[in-house]
Amino acid sequence: MPLTNLQEIVDRVLFFNGMVPMHVASQDDIISTVCKKTRNPSFCFNVLNSSLESNAADPKLKERYATCAKHYNNVVDDIVDGKNYLGKGDYNGVNTMASIAMTEARDCLDSFMQPPKDSSALSGNGKVVEDICNIILVIANLLLGRA
Repeated sequence: MPLTNLQEIVDRVLFFNGMVPMHVASQDDIISTVCKKTRNPSFCFNVLNSSLESNAADPKLKERYATCAKHYNNVVDDIVDGKNYLGKGDYNGVNTMASIAMTEARDCLDSFMQPPKDSSALSGNGKVVEDICNIILVIANLLLGRA
């Protein structure tokens, strides 16, 4: 596969950071803007308005959800940084940011290895985030000639 095709794949995987206009004023406005454009707005509103942290009865789960929120905020920042490195042709930077993002996602998932059990979809979704970061990492390694 030519390098330009790999770069296009990475661009597509990383492109989400520009999807929501930055001029939108509040979280409610962002949710409204996004959900109105989906094929199932009511589902979208339910998902984006739900907060695992505020709905958790168990204090340990509440704390883990808050910690995971911080980890996933870092994941988003890492992916944005990776996209910036990609734009500069710095594939080592992409590799590093993908690795860091994978570690952040894994740190969240690892926090649920002990009781109490998490009954939310967070674990499955966290695995998806980790898998996407792994794809980015493999592509960065291919661009570096390491794979």
